[in-house]
Amino acid sequence: MAEDTTRGERVAGIGVVLVGAILALAIGWLLFVTVPGGSGTRLAGVMLALVVGALGARVGGRVVTARYPGYDVATVAVEGPISRDGDGGRVPLRGRGTSADDVVEAISRADEDGNAEALVVELNTPGGAVVPSEDIRLAAERFDGPTVAYATDTCASGGYWIASGCDEFFAREGSVIGSIGVVGSRPNASGLLDRLGVSYEQFTAGEYKDAGVPLKEVTEDERAYLQGIVDDYYDQFVDRVAAGRETDPETIRDTEARVFLGTDAAERGLVDAIGTKEDVEAALAERLGRESVTAEEFEPRRGVAQRLRGGVFSAAFAFGVGVASALGVEDEGEIRFRI
Repeated sequence: MAEDTTRGERVAGIGVVLVGAILALAIGWLLFVTVPGGSGTRLAGVMLALVVGALGARVGGRVVTARYPGYDVATVAVEGPISRDGDGGRVPLRGRGTSADDVVEAISRADEDGNAEALVVELNTPGGAVVPSEDIRLAAERFDGPTVAYATDTCASGGYWIASGCDEFFAREGSVIGSIGVVGSRPNASGLLDRLGVSYEQFTAGEYKDAGVPLKEVTEDERAYLQGIVDDYYDQFVDRVAAGRETDPETIRDTEARVFLGTDAAERGLVDAIGTKEDVEAALAERLGRESVTAEEFEPRRGVAQRLRGGVFSAAFAFGVGVASALGVEDEGEIRFRI
């Protein structure tokens, strides 16, 4: 039945293109050949009529694409470190990564597209910022239709957070899966300031306002306070994953933030199945009651300003890495929490 429907759509599509081309050619012939008359203008008229016919075929093709798009599954990719705008960190040590806002926008477009009946979230990421990862997870969870997370090389930390929002989770045998944990980091430059004879003085209101500032040593109270934030994030992470994977939170905690190869992760229940992209599409076809499905990648819609910004970032990346490495800087200096 599905194959007959597809064949019928193709025939209808060809018919629309032919009708559009014939109508446009007829109009062009009337305007540029029949009406002007005369042998001198006939050749030019024929050429113009053919051009109009080609334009008619093109318009017909667009109508066919809109009516019979040729896909029924949307694919959205999450590549590299996850952050709000995809910069991979304010000091460019991690390279260009995934913009959470772009991914959420792409998933929302797929959800609004009546032709996309299912969603595949392709994951190749070591993780990233907490809230941007949660935004992507929520977008996948809200998609109206079957959703599958598909891990290629790496699906760790924030990537796993996202995968927990999908109905099923596929991985390759050699995929690196897990790292269900949280990191809070800060550089400590107080020793360097001492050697340079520079002292730190800051005026704040609120006992913990400057907790974690890299220009001074962390007190025990500040350390306990910052560790408490990390622990709270970890509790959220465990709860999200346990609910999404329908498993016991203690099973997640027992992983101790380790990573596992795909086959081991499947044995532990961290993924549902081992397979390729073709296996994912076969599973979706079965869920949709079809012999096969066709996937279409939904990419972020970037304006000129965004593309220019990406080009400038790429040009500055190598320079930033060199300077940051020489200074021994990992991030900009505040506490950064990542999953």
